[in-house]
Amino acid sequence: MNKDRFVKIIPLGGVGEIGKNITAIETQNEILVIDCGIAFPDEEMYGVDLIIPNISYLKENEKKVRGFFITHGHEDHIGAIPYILKQINVPIYGTKLALAIIENKIKEHKLEDTTELIVINPDDKVDFKETSVEFIQSTHSIAESCCISIKTPMGVIFHTGDFKIDLTPIDNKVINLDRISTIGKEGVLLLMADSTNVERNGYTMSEKSIGNTFNRIFRGAKGRIIVATFASNIHRMQQIVNASLENHRRIAFSGRSMESISKLALELGYLHIPEDMIIEIDDINNYSNNNITIITTGSQGEPMAALARIAFGNHRKIKIEKDDLFIISASPIPGNDKLISKVINELFKKGVEVIYEDLEEVHVSGHAYKEELKLIHRLIHPKYFMPVHGEYRHLKHHKDLALELGMDNKDIFILERGDVLEINDESVGITGKVTAGTILVDGLGVGDVGTLVLRDRKHLAQDGLVNIVVTIEKESYSIIAGPDIITRGFVYVKESEELINELKEISESELQNCLDEKILEWYLIKANIKKALEKHIYDKTKRRPTIIPIIMEI
Repeated sequence: MNKDRFVKIIPLGGVGEIGKNITAIETQNEILVIDCGIAFPDEEMYGVDLIIPNISYLKENEKKVRGFFITHGHEDHIGAIPYILKQINVPIYGTKLALAIIENKIKEHKLEDTTELIVINPDDKVDFKETSVEFIQSTHSIAESCCISIKTPMGVIFHTGDFKIDLTPIDNKVINLDRISTIGKEGVLLLMADSTNVERNGYTMSEKSIGNTFNRIFRGAKGRIIVATFASNIHRMQQIVNASLENHRRIAFSGRSMESISKLALELGYLHIPEDMIIEIDDINNYSNNNITIITTGSQGEPMAALARIAFGNHRKIKIEKDDLFIISASPIPGNDKLISKVINELFKKGVEVIYEDLEEVHVSGHAYKEELKLIHRLIHPKYFMPVHGEYRHLKHHKDLALELGMDNKDIFILERGDVLEINDESVGITGKVTAGTILVDGLGVGDVGTLVLRDRKHLAQDGLVNIVVTIEKESYSIIAGPDIITRGFVYVKESEELINELKEISESELQNCLDEKILEWYLIKANIKKALEKHIYDKTKRRPTIIPIIMEI
């Protein structure tokens, strides 16, 4: 047996949860990293903007890392790259569109002079000493999505990326089933396949199928049409554009990411709009309402995105008008249902018509349904299988599907973040765990918000803050000013004067007791005041606000 012959598969984020897709494929001297995505915070993560993966393991083995290999340009697959490049600077390989979106990000972070972006076309190969990487044309809800096939000393690892089998895609670039079949016939050691829609029977609808729906809706619209969709879904954008052009509507883009990606897609030739049919959002009032389509961000109900700001009357340039028609062309990401419902309800309250997925076929998924997954399994017929992408229940159901297709239970592996799946000449199995986890991004701070800070924020959000401010004279052991009570998020002071006065009296009493005992150590004074106030506040209100005594000496 050759002890140097092995391959390790290490998911560093996003296993059994949405986002942070990043997987390391390791041989004796090389590490290849597939994707590098972000996740978005849930409602418990107060103030957090983004969640990025912990790449401590890659930093420890930086000399082995050959690069990041990007399957497509969605945020959950590329969003963490600018943050990660500040920790480990290696080449980024991907298709032209994915790298163009990444380039915009790294420019914002002022990393363009130190980052190497290498454009790969579908069907191209990248060779290293121990491994080689092949990009294979796939179909998804963003142009130029790819599967990735990695040749290792132990055999081929095939990663589907996010995909569906769309035989009539908008750009006519069909998934390369012929090449996938050939790779399967040559032998695949491990299949890693998208599990997001494994619970859905049948086949995903083609992106082209919603074109007729858009045309019918647009023909009947009397006023402006405002369509919210993902900025990265250029195929959907083209469908909206086509329906607009057929109905003599000019197109305006609203929202930072929508404006940025539409401009990029136009420059690169992925989006086709006659130049005279594009107008600036500032100019929409120069045209009749029935000649305007606005394509905007905010399809997930994000409070700061353009759609929510329009709905709640906070948008500086777009105000709701009587005959406006809103179309939400997206499915809710798990956890966003309430945000979207809130926006839809607000739009209905404003008296406008809203069309969304439950009412019309204005959205199709970018992820393979069960029958498409079966086809990929049959074409690849791998020795081992590892479901990826989606929540844990999706991974479990994908395992069940592989069992139905005849795979042995011992050959299927559901990994957790940081698990090491090792395949060598003697065995296959989970052999250990590496450092992996999440790093929270809050404004300019990366990693400086952790569990303790989140706990404090949650506590403050639930029970509020009470400050006690007092000034003492050290030499005479006397109170010069205060104590004054300042509250935030605890009680409305004007309606709680009795309680506030009681807190003042207790604070003054505890402070005076300390001074009478000639105690000037701040930590003792503060501890006594806090203890007395905590008990009184809980007895009176059953709340536990954060109490911070502030003592000044003169």
